[in-house]
Amino acid sequence: MDGMPLYTDQAVVLRVHKLGEADRIITLLTRRHGRIRAVGKGVRRTTSRYGARLEPGSHIDVQLHTRTAEPDAERGHLRNPGLDLITQVESLDNYGARLAGSYGAWTAAVAICETAERLTAEEGEPALRQYLLVVGALRSLALAEHESSLILDAFLIRSMSLAGWEPALAECAVCSTAGPHAAFHVPSGGAVCPTCRPGGSVRPQPESLALMAALLAGDWEPADAAPAPVRREASGLIAAHLQWHLERGIRSLPLVDRT
Repeated sequence: MDGMPLYTDQAVVLRVHKLGEADRIITLLTRRHGRIRAVGKGVRRTTSRYGARLEPGSHIDVQLHTRTAEPDAERGHLRNPGLDLITQVESLDNYGARLAGSYGAWTAAVAICETAERLTAEEGEPALRQYLLVVGALRSLALAEHESSLILDAFLIRSMSLAGWEPALAECAVCSTAGPHAAFHVPSGGAVCPTCRPGGSVRPQPESLALMAALLAGDWEPADAAPAPVRREASGLIAAHLQWHLERGIRSLPLVDRT
């Protein structure tokens, strides 16, 4: 690896999968380089120095070598360099291990990591605010600051806002008439007024839309006080809104404990 460019960053491990007999491909959401995939050589061996630090939900300082493209004389262009190589890892906080003993917190963390990966479509594109949202949500889960499904829903609705998909809650999603409005239509973008209300709209409890607004704003006092039926309805609306825009489901969301 002599002569290969070296860089370091802070990152959250979003996903891992096997590569060969002893390696893994690690999907990271980094502070400065956005989402990247890198190879962890030998991390599945029991003798690995840092394999345990590269598990989903881990918050790490990571050092990587960039595999630079090389000229391909036969084809007349640069050869695909492949994935960067992880060479050193220091743990900042192993949230995954801390949450593994709680089904509700762990499944919320898995859904957070999967959603973050899906919302950072371009590898190497800086995504600082998304990174900070992920770290904040995992820290809040580890500290049990709020009920785990509320932390997840706050993460989801704020992530949608960052992506430009914030649901309309205080005005009509179609004509912008000030609310509150009684109907909610996911394909239209949120709450809709009686004039714009299309077929297939639902009529959630007003408290459910108020809870969504509180989670978006980080207003935790009313969010924590919301009763279970209101939380479940708000969760359903948030999940439907997210998956409509992603055009396919988040596989881990059905596993989240909503009791």
